[in-house]
Amino acid sequence: MIAVMLVLSVAAFSQTKKVTGSVISKTSMAPLAGVSVTAGDKTVVTDSAGRFSIDVAAGKTMQLSFVGMNTVTFTVTKATQTVSFAMEDASNDLNQIVVTGYTSERKKDLTGAVTVVKMDDIKDIPEGNAMKALQGRVPGLFISSNGNLNGDVGVTMRGITTLNSNNPLYIIDGIPTQRGLQEINQSDIESIQVLRDASAASIYGSRAAAGVIIITTKTGKKGRTRIDFDVSASSQYFNSKLQPLNTQQHGQAYWQAAVNDGQDPNNNGIYTYDWNKDYSNPVLNKVIIPQYVDGAKTMLSANTRWFDEISQNSVLQSYNLSVSTGTDHGSTLFSVGFYDNNGIIKSSNDTKVTARFNSDFSFFNNRLKVGENFAATYMNDVILPIGDIFLLSQIENPIIPVHTVTGGWGGPVAGMDDRQNPVRLIEQNQQNHNNFLRLFGNAYVDLAILPNLHFKSSVGVDVAGNYFRSIQLPYTSGFLSSPITQANTSFDDEGTFSWHNTLNYDLNIKKHSLNVLVGEEQVKDKNQNFGGSGQGLTLANINYAYLSSATNTILVNGAGSGDALLSYFGKVNYTYDNKYLASVTLRDDGSSKFGSNNSYGLFPAYSLGWRLSQEGFVKKALPMVSDFKLRYGWGQTGNQNIANNATQTLYRSIYGTDITWNFNQGTAYNISGSGTGSLPSGFTPIQSGNPNLKWETTTQSNIGLDFGLFNNKITGSVDYFVKTTTDILINPPYLAVLGQGGNTWFNGASLRNKGIEAIVSYKGNITRDLSFNLTGNIASYRNKVLYLPSDVLTGYAGNGTTQTVLGRSVNSLYGYVAQGLFTSKADLDNSPTQPGKGLGRIKYADLNGDGVIDNNDQKFIGKADPDFTYGLNVSLSYKNFDLSFFLQGVQGGLEYNNYKYLTDFTSLAPGSNWGVRTLDAWTVQNPKSTIPALTLVNANNEGRYSSYFLESASYLKLRNVQLAYNLKNISGFKKLQRARVYIQASNLFKFKSKSNTMPDPENPFSAYPIPVIATIGANISL
Repeated sequence: MIAVMLVLSVAAFSQTKKVTGSVISKTSMAPLAGVSVTAGDKTVVTDSAGRFSIDVAAGKTMQLSFVGMNTVTFTVTKATQTVSFAMEDASNDLNQIVVTGYTSERKKDLTGAVTVVKMDDIKDIPEGNAMKALQGRVPGLFISSNGNLNGDVGVTMRGITTLNSNNPLYIIDGIPTQRGLQEINQSDIESIQVLRDASAASIYGSRAAAGVIIITTKTGKKGRTRIDFDVSASSQYFNSKLQPLNTQQHGQAYWQAAVNDGQDPNNNGIYTYDWNKDYSNPVLNKVIIPQYVDGAKTMLSANTRWFDEISQNSVLQSYNLSVSTGTDHGSTLFSVGFYDNNGIIKSSNDTKVTARFNSDFSFFNNRLKVGENFAATYMNDVILPIGDIFLLSQIENPIIPVHTVTGGWGGPVAGMDDRQNPVRLIEQNQQNHNNFLRLFGNAYVDLAILPNLHFKSSVGVDVAGNYFRSIQLPYTSGFLSSPITQANTSFDDEGTFSWHNTLNYDLNIKKHSLNVLVGEEQVKDKNQNFGGSGQGLTLANINYAYLSSATNTILVNGAGSGDALLSYFGKVNYTYDNKYLASVTLRDDGSSKFGSNNSYGLFPAYSLGWRLSQEGFVKKALPMVSDFKLRYGWGQTGNQNIANNATQTLYRSIYGTDITWNFNQGTAYNISGSGTGSLPSGFTPIQSGNPNLKWETTTQSNIGLDFGLFNNKITGSVDYFVKTTTDILINPPYLAVLGQGGNTWFNGASLRNKGIEAIVSYKGNITRDLSFNLTGNIASYRNKVLYLPSDVLTGYAGNGTTQTVLGRSVNSLYGYVAQGLFTSKADLDNSPTQPGKGLGRIKYADLNGDGVIDNNDQKFIGKADPDFTYGLNVSLSYKNFDLSFFLQGVQGGLEYNNYKYLTDFTSLAPGSNWGVRTLDAWTVQNPKSTIPALTLVNANNEGRYSSYFLESASYLKLRNVQLAYNLKNISGFKKLQRARVYIQASNLFKFKSKSNTMPDPENPFSAYPIPVIATIGANISL
């Protein structure tokens, strides 16, 4: 508790005197409206500017209280006339209200594993998705992402829960969704609660197996009218590039590979070489690059840096405006946001416009409350084949120019792989856009039937639709060409309707506190889609790219489905003397995805808590303990994330054939076999139904403790959990003898996770003006596969018989053990038989000792699961300056480095470009190299899954650093409620294992690269 007092000394003129003052937030330095100022039996409330005036006698105390702030107590003296207070956020206030599911609880009464996110730590991070900003901040919450502009992320909580989707359930203002937060304006979020264990999440039953994240959006505050404007501009650039070879180096690598193979390097069709022609001691004098790449002399030889051609330093802009007001009878908030992200891949763009209107009104002396939360999001994205563009920028041969001498597209010639020109892919797709609209919200009524008995009914809708129209243009690029001009159109929409009704009763009798919640919920989902394509457009222009403009090969398709849930639930919370806590939850879920025999699943949970810090013997023996609570929880949650028609036997009429990949597919044909025209069609089974499907169930136990020391200057929690999932829903591969329709869903797998999570915070003051706050967290889990059906084992790591994934992590890695390189003739002679072995080749371990390297010489060589994940947030405040930085890391685990196919070999992608590491490959003259000798023929099968490609996944990143300055004390800004400017950087630095050769271990595959984001911004409030 910090109070800053300015006293103007005047003579006391009466027993009771008028004291005036003002109150601001220490964090934002903005005036606080609605603060209760109490002196004796008198209470006043601060106005919109944070001012108050109250009569109080000298020697008496004044108390200032405000939700979410530490209470301030001040003694009035004879000299007191004017005072000023700065109230501090009560981030560890045990009376803080936490939303936990259809209702809310005091933080001190929680018995489940719940993490409350500090929104001040992430509100200015311009990631386009609040979940990205949470990476590393919540123990047990693992977020995987890349730099993709749409902001989509993968989220797992406490490890892998199922073999299906592991994304958690999001509850946004009471509405369930699994769409994530990339379509929600981050500035609209008031709070985020993460329910990690089953005792906390089980109230949501069937959808809570992978955890629950509760989002509450902002509303108007009582007693104040406020206009908030936040603006930021960011520059993005890429600092983790692969290093492909230039034209000269590529020619050098090819020469070395050919010489190693004993081939004439001049037999390549592009390069010629001046060398000594001594294969025993080869010396390259010069790589001679031809003037033209192709025989037709349309492409001048180049030295193209393809990544530079497709990338750019880009600009990201964000603007958010909100207007809110609140009175004793209601509140309103209206906000609009604009987010425009030009990605680091040229022409990529994501534009997002959001609007929100939240309101609530009270009637009949606050017995009836009616409210709504409504949001609309529109997004427009340029649809580029980003994965292809990024990969091609690494493997396209540098000798190929972007354009021909006449301005056409450069492309591959004989002897090269059929790689597209990535610049062409950008230029000929930049006009293709996807339009997305989402309408999301709810309306509710809350009636106090009795003073402690509330009935609440809420109706929610979540409707989203995509409209995509594109044109495929004809092109010629080297020996690649297409004469086709094609229009493509698709539309899909999905909607969720939810309606829940609850009765909530509170009873407080002396030391007993009881809360009872009962409810019913209905959820209906539907989705449909259709698409079409047509060729032979009259004009190759996006403005004419409609199916009606096509003259031939017009194809259309469509599909749709739906499902429903009907649920009944109840929860009882009991507290005795603020010491002993208990909670019991029961939910019964019925899903249309299962047959009538198993449509309903019952999910119980309970939890217990003991606040030892309230015991007299603890207070006496350990006076430094401010809070200490032991808790235990057990519960079950469910999952029904399968196809809506999984229980049904399905047939399909398939018109036409796929002559490229599946020539014998199709149920429509004529005797001539032409496959065109109006043909009769039969049906073929594509799935066998299983009416006995039932709920997948996750059972979780959690034991934890929450603590606070030295007046809660040090706070934290530790949790240990065991989570077991049984009856996992799977759709395994089937034996060919089963024939058509062999696809079948059934319950047939079990997983278990065990882990520990901890978070600790320490806040204090170094001097009067210098304060700090440190928060660190760490989490670790171990995964084990308990059961898989025998015919499914081959779909996971192992050989399916003697070595299986059973008893191991589902993320186990299986393959050959690389034992370095063959470096001498003696080494070759004394090694097991290995087809393709030779000097400089990878040597594989003979694990079964039979003297031959074959499929039997494989074993489990590691796992992708990290040993632990961690994060550290540090914030410092000095007068008007605030400095914060956040570190996030992963320790342990292995990942498969796909890039090594390019960086270390010339034989695995012989017609592509390679990496600069090939220049340091093994030769007789370079015998200490660990990179295999270059070759043009993969005789040793070195692309096999082996430990050579496994590298440490450990890394530490400086996720965010921010420096802010409060302008409130500068003349001209004092009348503002908030005035703050800041600069910050995201993803600025990274540290990784020396053994890791990837540009970014967080993003190991050819996904959109994660950029560095440098931002300048301002927060203004009127």
